[in-house]
Amino acid sequence: MASIAAARTIVQSAPVGPQIYAILRERIIHNELPPGTRVSESEIAANYSVSRQPVREAFIKLSEEGLMDVRPQRGSYIRKISTSAVMDARFVREAIEADIVRLVTEKHDESLDAKLKGQLALQREAASKDANRFIQLDELFHRTLAEAANKSGVWAMVEGLKAQMDRVRYLSLFKFPMHQLLEQHEAIAKAIARRDPVAAETAMRMHLREILKDLPAIAEEKPELFDTSGV
Repeated sequence: MASIAAARTIVQSAPVGPQIYAILRERIIHNELPPGTRVSESEIAANYSVSRQPVREAFIKLSEEGLMDVRPQRGSYIRKISTSAVMDARFVREAIEADIVRLVTEKHDESLDAKLKGQLALQREAASKDANRFIQLDELFHRTLAEAANKSGVWAMVEGLKAQMDRVRYLSLFKFPMHQLLEQHEAIAKAIARRDPVAAETAMRMHLREILKDLPAIAEEKPELFDTSGV
């Protein structure tokens, strides 16, 4: 059983359950809690000085997302990365973000060009030395586009769908060069600046299909982390 040390302080004045959920979800996505890890309600509750009820609620929500397997009387475990769930999330994300980037390009706002340029500069710096920072900036890049298209609510839906995809992304960035993803972001930003919706959509689709190349290699290297049933 993994020791779930308190990684950050729980704010007692705010609802506890969502905080526990967010902490555990982040650790699962970052692969700090790898597939097969057994986690204990009582241990987590003790570490964060909370009752077991909000921890149980967090476990149920993580189970609904396919991140945990809660077995009454037998314990709770981190689930393997579902290859089929990764593929489904990628399919949905491509469909949504291709439309988002087309909307952004057609309405075109020069202030967005400047914002993306600044983000790309930060990505370029992170790509040389900090994979975790690069992923955060990657997330910001895509969220910025959704917000520019007035689709923040849609992006919130995407975030809920792509947990399994994000687990693979954290594995892949330590194996594959980040500069390639940076170049793809640059292609998207340049197409937006040129007001070319077809090029922007094409660049976004190519970018989100990158995982189709990465996933087989990662799954072959670390088969113990993946559930390939249903593929």
